[in-house]
Amino acid sequence: MALGPNTLADSGLPLFFELMDAADVGIEAPEARMGDSLRTWVRSLSVFQKEALVASSRTGKVWRLASDEGPYLDGHDAAPCPLAFLTTGMIASYMNEITALAKQQNVKIRKLKLTQDNYYTMTGSMPKRTMVGGALPVELQVEIDCDLDDASLTQFLMNAVHASPLNGLMRGRLESLFTLSKNGIEIPNGKALRTDGPVYPDPGNRFALVQPGSEAAIKTLCWPEGITPKKQVQGGTETAGSSLATEQNRTLNIGATCTLREDGMKEILQLQYSPHGTSFNFLSEEAPVNGGLGRAPDANSYISAGIGFCFMTQFGRFVKMLNLDLSDYRIVQDSHFSLGGASGGTGKAGRADPLETHVYLETSESDDVAREMLDISEQTCFLHAFCKTDLKTKLKIQRV
Repeated sequence: MALGPNTLADSGLPLFFELMDAADVGIEAPEARMGDSLRTWVRSLSVFQKEALVASSRTGKVWRLASDEGPYLDGHDAAPCPLAFLTTGMIASYMNEITALAKQQNVKIRKLKLTQDNYYTMTGSMPKRTMVGGALPVELQVEIDCDLDDASLTQFLMNAVHASPLNGLMRGRLESLFTLSKNGIEIPNGKALRTDGPVYPDPGNRFALVQPGSEAAIKTLCWPEGITPKKQVQGGTETAGSSLATEQNRTLNIGATCTLREDGMKEILQLQYSPHGTSFNFLSEEAPVNGGLGRAPDANSYISAGIGFCFMTQFGRFVKMLNLDLSDYRIVQDSHFSLGGASGGTGKAGRADPLETHVYLETSESDDVAREMLDISEQTCFLHAFCKTDLKTKLKIQRV
């Protein structure tokens, strides 16, 4: 049975659109620290439905994005799942760097398709507070037709992968930083590391001011494709409510394919193999500063939203499984990336700083329980685990 109202469908708003009234809403990007800094507001709409506003210092744009969960979390399946956003942003970023590096090195690519698989784990017991989310190495297959010999092509693609700004979150071990506020007052963190500086202002109900602007702002940027074809995933799950089990030992697999359309936009098909669910199509394009037209969300905006969405899901899952009171919750998350090694012209591997997240809880539970909500949500978040784990992208090349 689905949990709560289908707020996303009932709102009548498109899933994704560009804000034309960002100044009225009050969201603005942080100052660029390394090349591109993004501020992401995320609020819970109804248990597992969420919306995010993402502001980028590099593009100057603010995107509204929406997320939901499928039957595996008793969700409405009205929008892509949180993990879909990171996979989408990641494969878009790889496509950015491959095409930019090809242009720099005068490599003519006649055909190009990327296929990516992200893997995560969830193990342990929620009642015992031993449940932990994990991240596994990424698999990337490149189908390509070009004139480079095998050795040169392998090196070319490896350089492009390392040039992605997301490389900074994958390589090394970045511990995320937090502040925690309960009912409008900051309380000390538990295990979670505190970020430097003051608590950011709580967005509160300013999300309600968001409206799509012109016709151009509300064009279809995301749409469902249908149920994902089944694929055998060792430790995978597909049954209704499976992600709410109190004891877990499962593997998640989110895939995607990315191709370039004739109009220059990237079309990405997200594939939800485990937990088995609906595939969604995404459009992505970099803003003019990176050689695009900015007609769809850029790679870093998708990545940042995905991390915020995933973290917020863990709050909803934890309080649902333990029947705790959490009437409302929001976050403000800052993410900082370098420019792309190829797309940004640095010639270096991508870098990133630790995520900085301000958490706002409205709850009648004690301060200790509020701290536990943060600690367990961080502990079970697949994408905070992604940042804390030294990961590599396994590259497979197929000539076409």
